[in-house]
This record gives sequence, C-alpha cells and structure tokens, in this order.
Amino acid sequence: MTPLEYLISGLVLAGVFFGFVAVVGIIRLPDLYTRAHATSKSDTLGTVLSLGGVMLLFGADVAAVKTALLLLFMFITNPTAAHAITRAAYEQGIEPWTADDGGGD
Repeated sequence: MTPLEYLISGLVLAGVFFGFVAVVGIIRLPDLYTRAHATSKSDTLGTVLSLGGVMLLFGADVAAVKTALLLLFMFITNPTAAHAITRAAYEQGIEPWTADDGGGD
C-alpha cells in the first residue's frame, strides 16, 4: 500500500469511529439536547473525515471537487440543523434533563 492509501484508510476509519460515537451518544444520553449535541459534533466530524478520504481517493477530478463541495455543505448544515431542532424544542417547552430528574448512576 502506498502512503496515500494509508491516509485514505485512516481518514475513512476515523470517520467510521466518530459515526459510531454519534450512535453511542444517541443511545446513552438522557435527553434531546445532549443527544443533539453529541450527534451533531460527532456526525459532522465523521462525515467530514470520511468525505475527505473519498476526496483523496478520487484525486484531481471533477468528482473530487463535487465531494469537496458536499463536505463544505455538510460542515455548515449539520450544526445549523441541530441548533434549529434544539431551539424549536426549547421554544416548545421541552425541559433539559437535570440530575434532579433521577435516573442517575
């Protein structure tokens, strides 16, 4: 394997890892706000790393430019969507989880 192939594999594997962290965040965290925080951060990073690996795989091609634009789009819209969802939930009166709510370890 060439060094470029190692870099591509590393980026994609790191992206998969952060995608897995996002899934664990959805399962383990107690309320909408903490789940949205965990998934928006981890999912965005995982997507950016995976798309970065795909972009390197394509090389200097039109597909690489399209992948870079998709990467930029995801980098901007994922956190914005998470913010909009959590703000709408707050305005609807959904209270954040606190330690007083019980269920603590």
